[in-house]
Amino acid sequence: MPQPFTDTFFLIDWNELHGDQSSQQTSAQKYSRIVAWAGQARGQNPGVFDALTEWMLDDANWSDESLAENEQILRGVLERFMAQNARLRTYLKELEPSGVVNPAVFEALDEFDQELTGSVRDEELREPVAAMFTDFAILHDRNTRKAIAGSKTGPTGTDSVKRFGYINYLKECDAQVQWTLFMPDYVKRQQVGFQVDSFEYVKLPDIRFIGQEETKPDDIEARRQVFETLDAMQGCTSGFDEDVFLMHHYGLGVDVGAWHGFWGRFMRPDTPVPEGFLSFDFIQNNDGKAGPPFCAQFAYAVFKGDTDAMHKHEGYDSDAMYDVTRNIILGQGVGIPYPRKYWTAEVFPDGFHRPGSIYLFAAEL
Repeated sequence: MPQPFTDTFFLIDWNELHGDQSSQQTSAQKYSRIVAWAGQARGQNPGVFDALTEWMLDDANWSDESLAENEQILRGVLERFMAQNARLRTYLKELEPSGVVNPAVFEALDEFDQELTGSVRDEELREPVAAMFTDFAILHDRNTRKAIAGSKTGPTGTDSVKRFGYINYLKECDAQVQWTLFMPDYVKRQQVGFQVDSFEYVKLPDIRFIGQEETKPDDIEARRQVFETLDAMQGCTSGFDEDVFLMHHYGLGVDVGAWHGFWGRFMRPDTPVPEGFLSFDFIQNNDGKAGPPFCAQFAYAVFKGDTDAMHKHEGYDSDAMYDVTRNIILGQGVGIPYPRKYWTAEVFPDGFHRPGSIYLFAAEL
């Protein structure tokens, strides 16, 4: 059996993190040490959670003779994370009066602690997790282990509950703690040549996007025809009338479903769809299914500065506006409905023929 997982998670070295108490470090300097620790944890812990999932799904590890040792390993992981969270919370509370601490980290710690004690948010996982906490021997059953372990990749298709097990939720909670710590500073450093002018979360009433899928990225004439058609539909405007480029994967993970981009506008929910166009409905509440209708809840980020810098791809996962918007969301502890209701959009307030400067990103409010 591999080295016990309790020895491989990136846990706080309290003496190193807390530092020399006789030093004259400012609160900001002390907090920066926590941020650095969080960045290191993000580089290590995800792989260890994946290894834990692999270990649980390997039947060879789950003989009658190994059950007691396996229980010690798994409970040890949970207990050490509980202890780490408690130490981190105490230290952050010491720094909180100085104003340097991102408040969202406390909510992230609360959620992580709740999951670690077996009070899980996913309704379909509550029964197997509760059974495991009551009687560890239930993990003899492979189906129960699959529900606990999930998959290494998490949800990549429509069958996300079976793929997104208890260990995946722990992995997500651990990530959320790290994100709330290091993302705010990271976002500041990402804004090179541009900056976020305003940022808010928006909930719209039911609304319908109408447009056409982009088939040739440089076909300006095709875009012009799209918006000339929509301009003629004056009685169907929604009040959110800017030109939009909507992007999504039809509710599938990015490694499963192809990327699709659509030029169009948000219209009234009952707007008829012109011939040759398509539509996606956006509703107020999640229907629980993958893909459309999407949820009319999103982050609304307005950018200013060098438009070439805003749209730069090099050094970013997608482009600068996408990355910064997403990372602000993560740093604030707000959920992203990936993959089932995941979508983004670039907004062109001066028309499709001018560079966009607003970014929308699906959020769970």
